[in-house]
Amino acid sequence: MSLDLPSPIAEYVEANARLDIDGMMRPFAADAVFLDNGKRFEGHAEIRTLLTEAAVDVKAIFTPDAVRHEGGQVVVDGPAHGDFPGSPIRFTYRFDLDGDVITSLEVTA
Repeated sequence: MSLDLPSPIAEYVEANARLDIDGMMRPFAADAVFLDNGKRFEGHAEIRTLLTEAAVDVKAIFTPDAVRHEGGQVVVDGPAHGDFPGSPIRFTYRFDLDGDVITSLEVTA
């Protein structure tokens, strides 16, 4: 199924499928905030470290299968599979966008 994702989200998802950390970082604003199951990461350096450890190192690839707009956010659901306990796990990604950049992302399982 092909989803109609806003371009910064599509860019993030496509880069994640390649486990390309530079591509995953590209759509994030310099001062973006990433909330990962309650833990807060701010700015490119902290988000890059998180994504390297939580996605690239364990080959975690998120495959969205549903998208909706909710309260000004773009909400994307789907499974992630990789070399981590419990794989695959279903996640919800809540994106805040400002034009062509991701200003915040909250991920919950």
